[in-house]
Amino acid sequence: MAPPAPRTWLVKEEPESYPYEQLVRDGKTSWAGVKNPLAQKHLRGIRRGDRILYYHTGKVKAIVGVAKAAGDAYPDPADKTGTAHVVDIVPDHPLPHPVTLAELLEREDPRRRCRVVDTERDGRDPLRGDAEQPDDVTA
Repeated sequence: MAPPAPRTWLVKEEPESYPYEQLVRDGKTSWAGVKNPLAQKHLRGIRRGDRILYYHTGKVKAIVGVAKAAGDAYPDPADKTGTAHVVDIVPDHPLPHPVTLAELLEREDPRRRCRVVDTERDGRDPLRGDAEQPDDVTA
């Protein structure tokens, strides 16, 4: 049986807390501290090689870079309850032009809208529809 095709995910972070540029400087980070149960459910689905769109929240509200999952999500060693998971991510490339929330709203068919457009909750979301195509966020 062939492994599943890589999926595309979205991680959201305040640029003042951990900007994409810091991920590039660090070379790798463990994406931890996710408390939202739905976000945790999605995070557990991240697999090695999955593409991750890095979205800056707050005043920026834009996808600014692409990262990759360095491995499958795994139980958070710092979580005493054993329910939280983390995933290690590595930078792939910054976008030449950040894709703003306004641009996503403009380009998206509302019937196929990705969750970043529909919600502002903290978390990691799988993308669906055309948002999974590389040119959709790099054009």
